Amino acid sequence: MEKVVIVTGANSGIGLALCERLLTEDTQLRLCLACRNMQRAEAARSALLTSHAGAHVDLLQLDVGSVESVLDAAKVVKSRYNRIDFLYLNAGIMPNPQVDIRAFFKGLFSRNVINMFATAEGLLTQQDHLNSDGLQEVFATNLFGHFVLIRELEPLLCQTGHTSRVVWTSSSNARRSAFSMDDIQHRKGTEPYSSSKYASDMLSVALNRRMNGQGLFSSVVCPGLVMTNLTYGILPSSFWTLIMPIMWLIRIFTNTFTLTPYNGAEALHWLFLQKPESLDPRAKYHSLTSGLGTNYTEPRQMDIDGETADVLFSKLLELEKGVRRKLCERNADNEAHQRYLNEIE
Repeated sequence: MEKVVIVTGANSGIGLALCERLLTEDTQLRLCLACRNMQRAEAARSALLTSHAGAHVDLLQLDVGSVESVLDAAKVVKSRYNRIDFLYLNAGIMPNPQVDIRAFFKGLFSRNVINMFATAEGLLTQQDHLNSDGLQEVFATNLFGHFVLIRELEPLLCQTGHTSRVVWTSSSNARRSAFSMDDIQHRKGTEPYSSSKYASDMLSVALNRRMNGQGLFSSVVCPGLVMTNLTYGILPSSFWTLIMPIMWLIRIFTNTFTLTPYNGAEALHWLFLQKPESLDPRAKYHSLTSGLGTNYTEPRQMDIDGETADVLFSKLLELEKGVRRKLCERNADNEAHQRYLNEIE
């Protein structure tokens, strides 16, 4: 039986590299590229079919930063597939990154250089904005939209006698100090990316606590330091030209500098080959590359309390109700929205 795999943010970077690796691993795969920009998605599909002639690659328009887009995409998925084997939640944004240049150059020639590049701690902030749903954009895209997608696809993910996998692309920048349960959208802070990634780690733990018994297993991956469009957007191109030779040199001494999307997708691909029952529900699986260029995966325990993760899950449920209620009011003639409103009242 062919596996059904959906990858969000699949048109470039780690997402596209993962798709390439999955098709190389399993030629019978039914792969769905879930992307916001359909022109780029078409280009990605063409590239994949060029190297994997005859592969089954579908496209799905999905902007995880818009709840309405998530609901529309979920409707298409439920009409197209009768189950989902893997749901890779890879899409993410880091808008308007601001780098403390002074701290950057100070750290560049210090003992802390590896940790600085790996976590961006004390170096990187972002300017966030509200989206059309009235939510913080980074929170909505990196976490909440994916949460709603999982909720909508539960009938395909949780089926008797079938196991399914949800895999989150997290980050080494996911830090507990950046997250507040009193401000889960990070409205008051300056590190929304770090906050959203730590929240996705927590949500993965909560999903395992709640849904392993229904056949759904969630895992978290850190791709390491990868040069993608998101990374290149942090600094001007002239800076990258200057420091890339230094980064390749540092890579000899650290395994977290995966650098290429192919290497960064190592743990995502590795999880595809594992039985869910053998995985640690509280581990983050890191893509690592040795100084000699060998890729491997290593689990590391996350600093997350299960009960606290459950609190976040409950808060997201309440927020979902509020957002869906607003959508119902905005689309009063939409039967699906009205049916949901009647269910939660």
